Parts: sequence; structure tokens; C-alpha cells
Amino acid sequence: MIDWDKHPLPERFRHHLSANNYMPLKDIKFDPFNYPPLYESIDWSEYFTNGLPPKYLDIGCGFGWFAMDFSTQITDNILGIEVREKAVNYAKTVVESESLENINFLWYSVVNGLEFIEKETIKKIFYFFPDPWFKKKHFKRRAFSVDFLQFCYEALEDKGELLLQTDIDMVQEYHLETLSEFGKFDFKVVSLEEPWDYPTTNREKDCIKNGFKYYRIIATKNVR
Repeated sequence: MIDWDKHPLPERFRHHLSANNYMPLKDIKFDPFNYPPLYESIDWSEYFTNGLPPKYLDIGCGFGWFAMDFSTQITDNILGIEVREKAVNYAKTVVESESLENINFLWYSVVNGLEFIEKETIKKIFYFFPDPWFKKKHFKRRAFSVDFLQFCYEALEDKGELLLQTDIDMVQEYHLETLSEFGKFDFKVVSLEEPWDYPTTNREKDCIKNGFKYYRIIATKNVR
């Protein structure tokens, strides 16, 4: 694991961005300021030492702590995707400092799709502790939607998994409802007592420390 004490967070980091950054570019009527770039294709040799595409995605990866810890447990490449540019820049400096060769990060708003990922190539997609956007008028900023699930479904290989975590009851219910509406994944709520062979996220650590309840879902792509 990485010694995170060596990598302090940037000062004056703003958690939220303009609402436009959480909406597909095609739905915005004017050119938004500082909107993440779009990608039709990516030369993976610019991202990974072995030049191969990723086999894992961490969507909404934040500062990349989970993805970087996980990268030390695997040999395949993992790509973190994050809408906040400063978070991506921070994560990239850690990758360089720690000489991590099988991980990189992309400044991107995933609501625009995953066209740059070859279809049916991803083993697992992680989507952990997303911003709940509590107010109903802000629900449209949630990346998790039927469209999002379609992007994930197309990217995942057969029997590939979408793994979800949240500590918010209403978000857990929303995830289950949206998965049911989409209808193309076999999914189950995973007990916290069941085996979970992944690094513990910072938010997870907070939940454990304070005795807060949190939830896990594993959704498996099942080609019928």
C-alpha cells in the first residue's frame, strides 16, 4: 500500500464544480467554462507503460486513493476517471512519485459515455461513494442513470462486474431502482460480512470508525 502521509492534498480544493460539468456536453446550450475534454479514442501508450488498454475503471475516483492502492494488487491496467481537474492532477503527481506503471487518470465527465473504451474489454468497474446530490432539483447531476448503466454494460466483458458503494440510504435505493429499470445486470446487495478483496476507501474507513452504516452492490453483466 501507499504511504499517503507523503502526499498531502492540494490546498483550497473546491469540492463542487459548475452544474454544467455534470451534464452531457450535447445538452449544454453554450460552451461551458473549463469543461473536461471529450475523447473518441485514446492512445493507451501515452497512459500506461505497457501500452495496453485498461481492464479496470474507477469512475468518480476522486483523488485516486482507492485506485492507486488497488493498482498495487493487480498486474492489469486501471484507469481512474474524475470530473475535477485538480483531483486528477493531484493523482497524477502521486503516480509519478510512486512510479506506478499500471495506473493513470483521466479528466473527464463520464456522462458523455465511454466511447474510448473498446467494448466488452473491462473486467470490473468501481463506482464508490458518489456525491448524493440530496436536493431533487440536483438529481440531474447524478452520473448514475440508465444511460450510465448502458455505458458500463457495453464496456464490460461477459460476467464483468459493476461494484457500487454508498453510505446514503436514499442513494442505495436509487441505485437499486435504476438497476431494476435498466434490467440487463444480475445484481445483489452484498453483506459487509461477506468477503471483499479490495482496498478500503477513505470514506469506508470513516464509516467503520464512526459506526456508520454503508452498502455494497455487485452487478454482473449477463449476456442473455
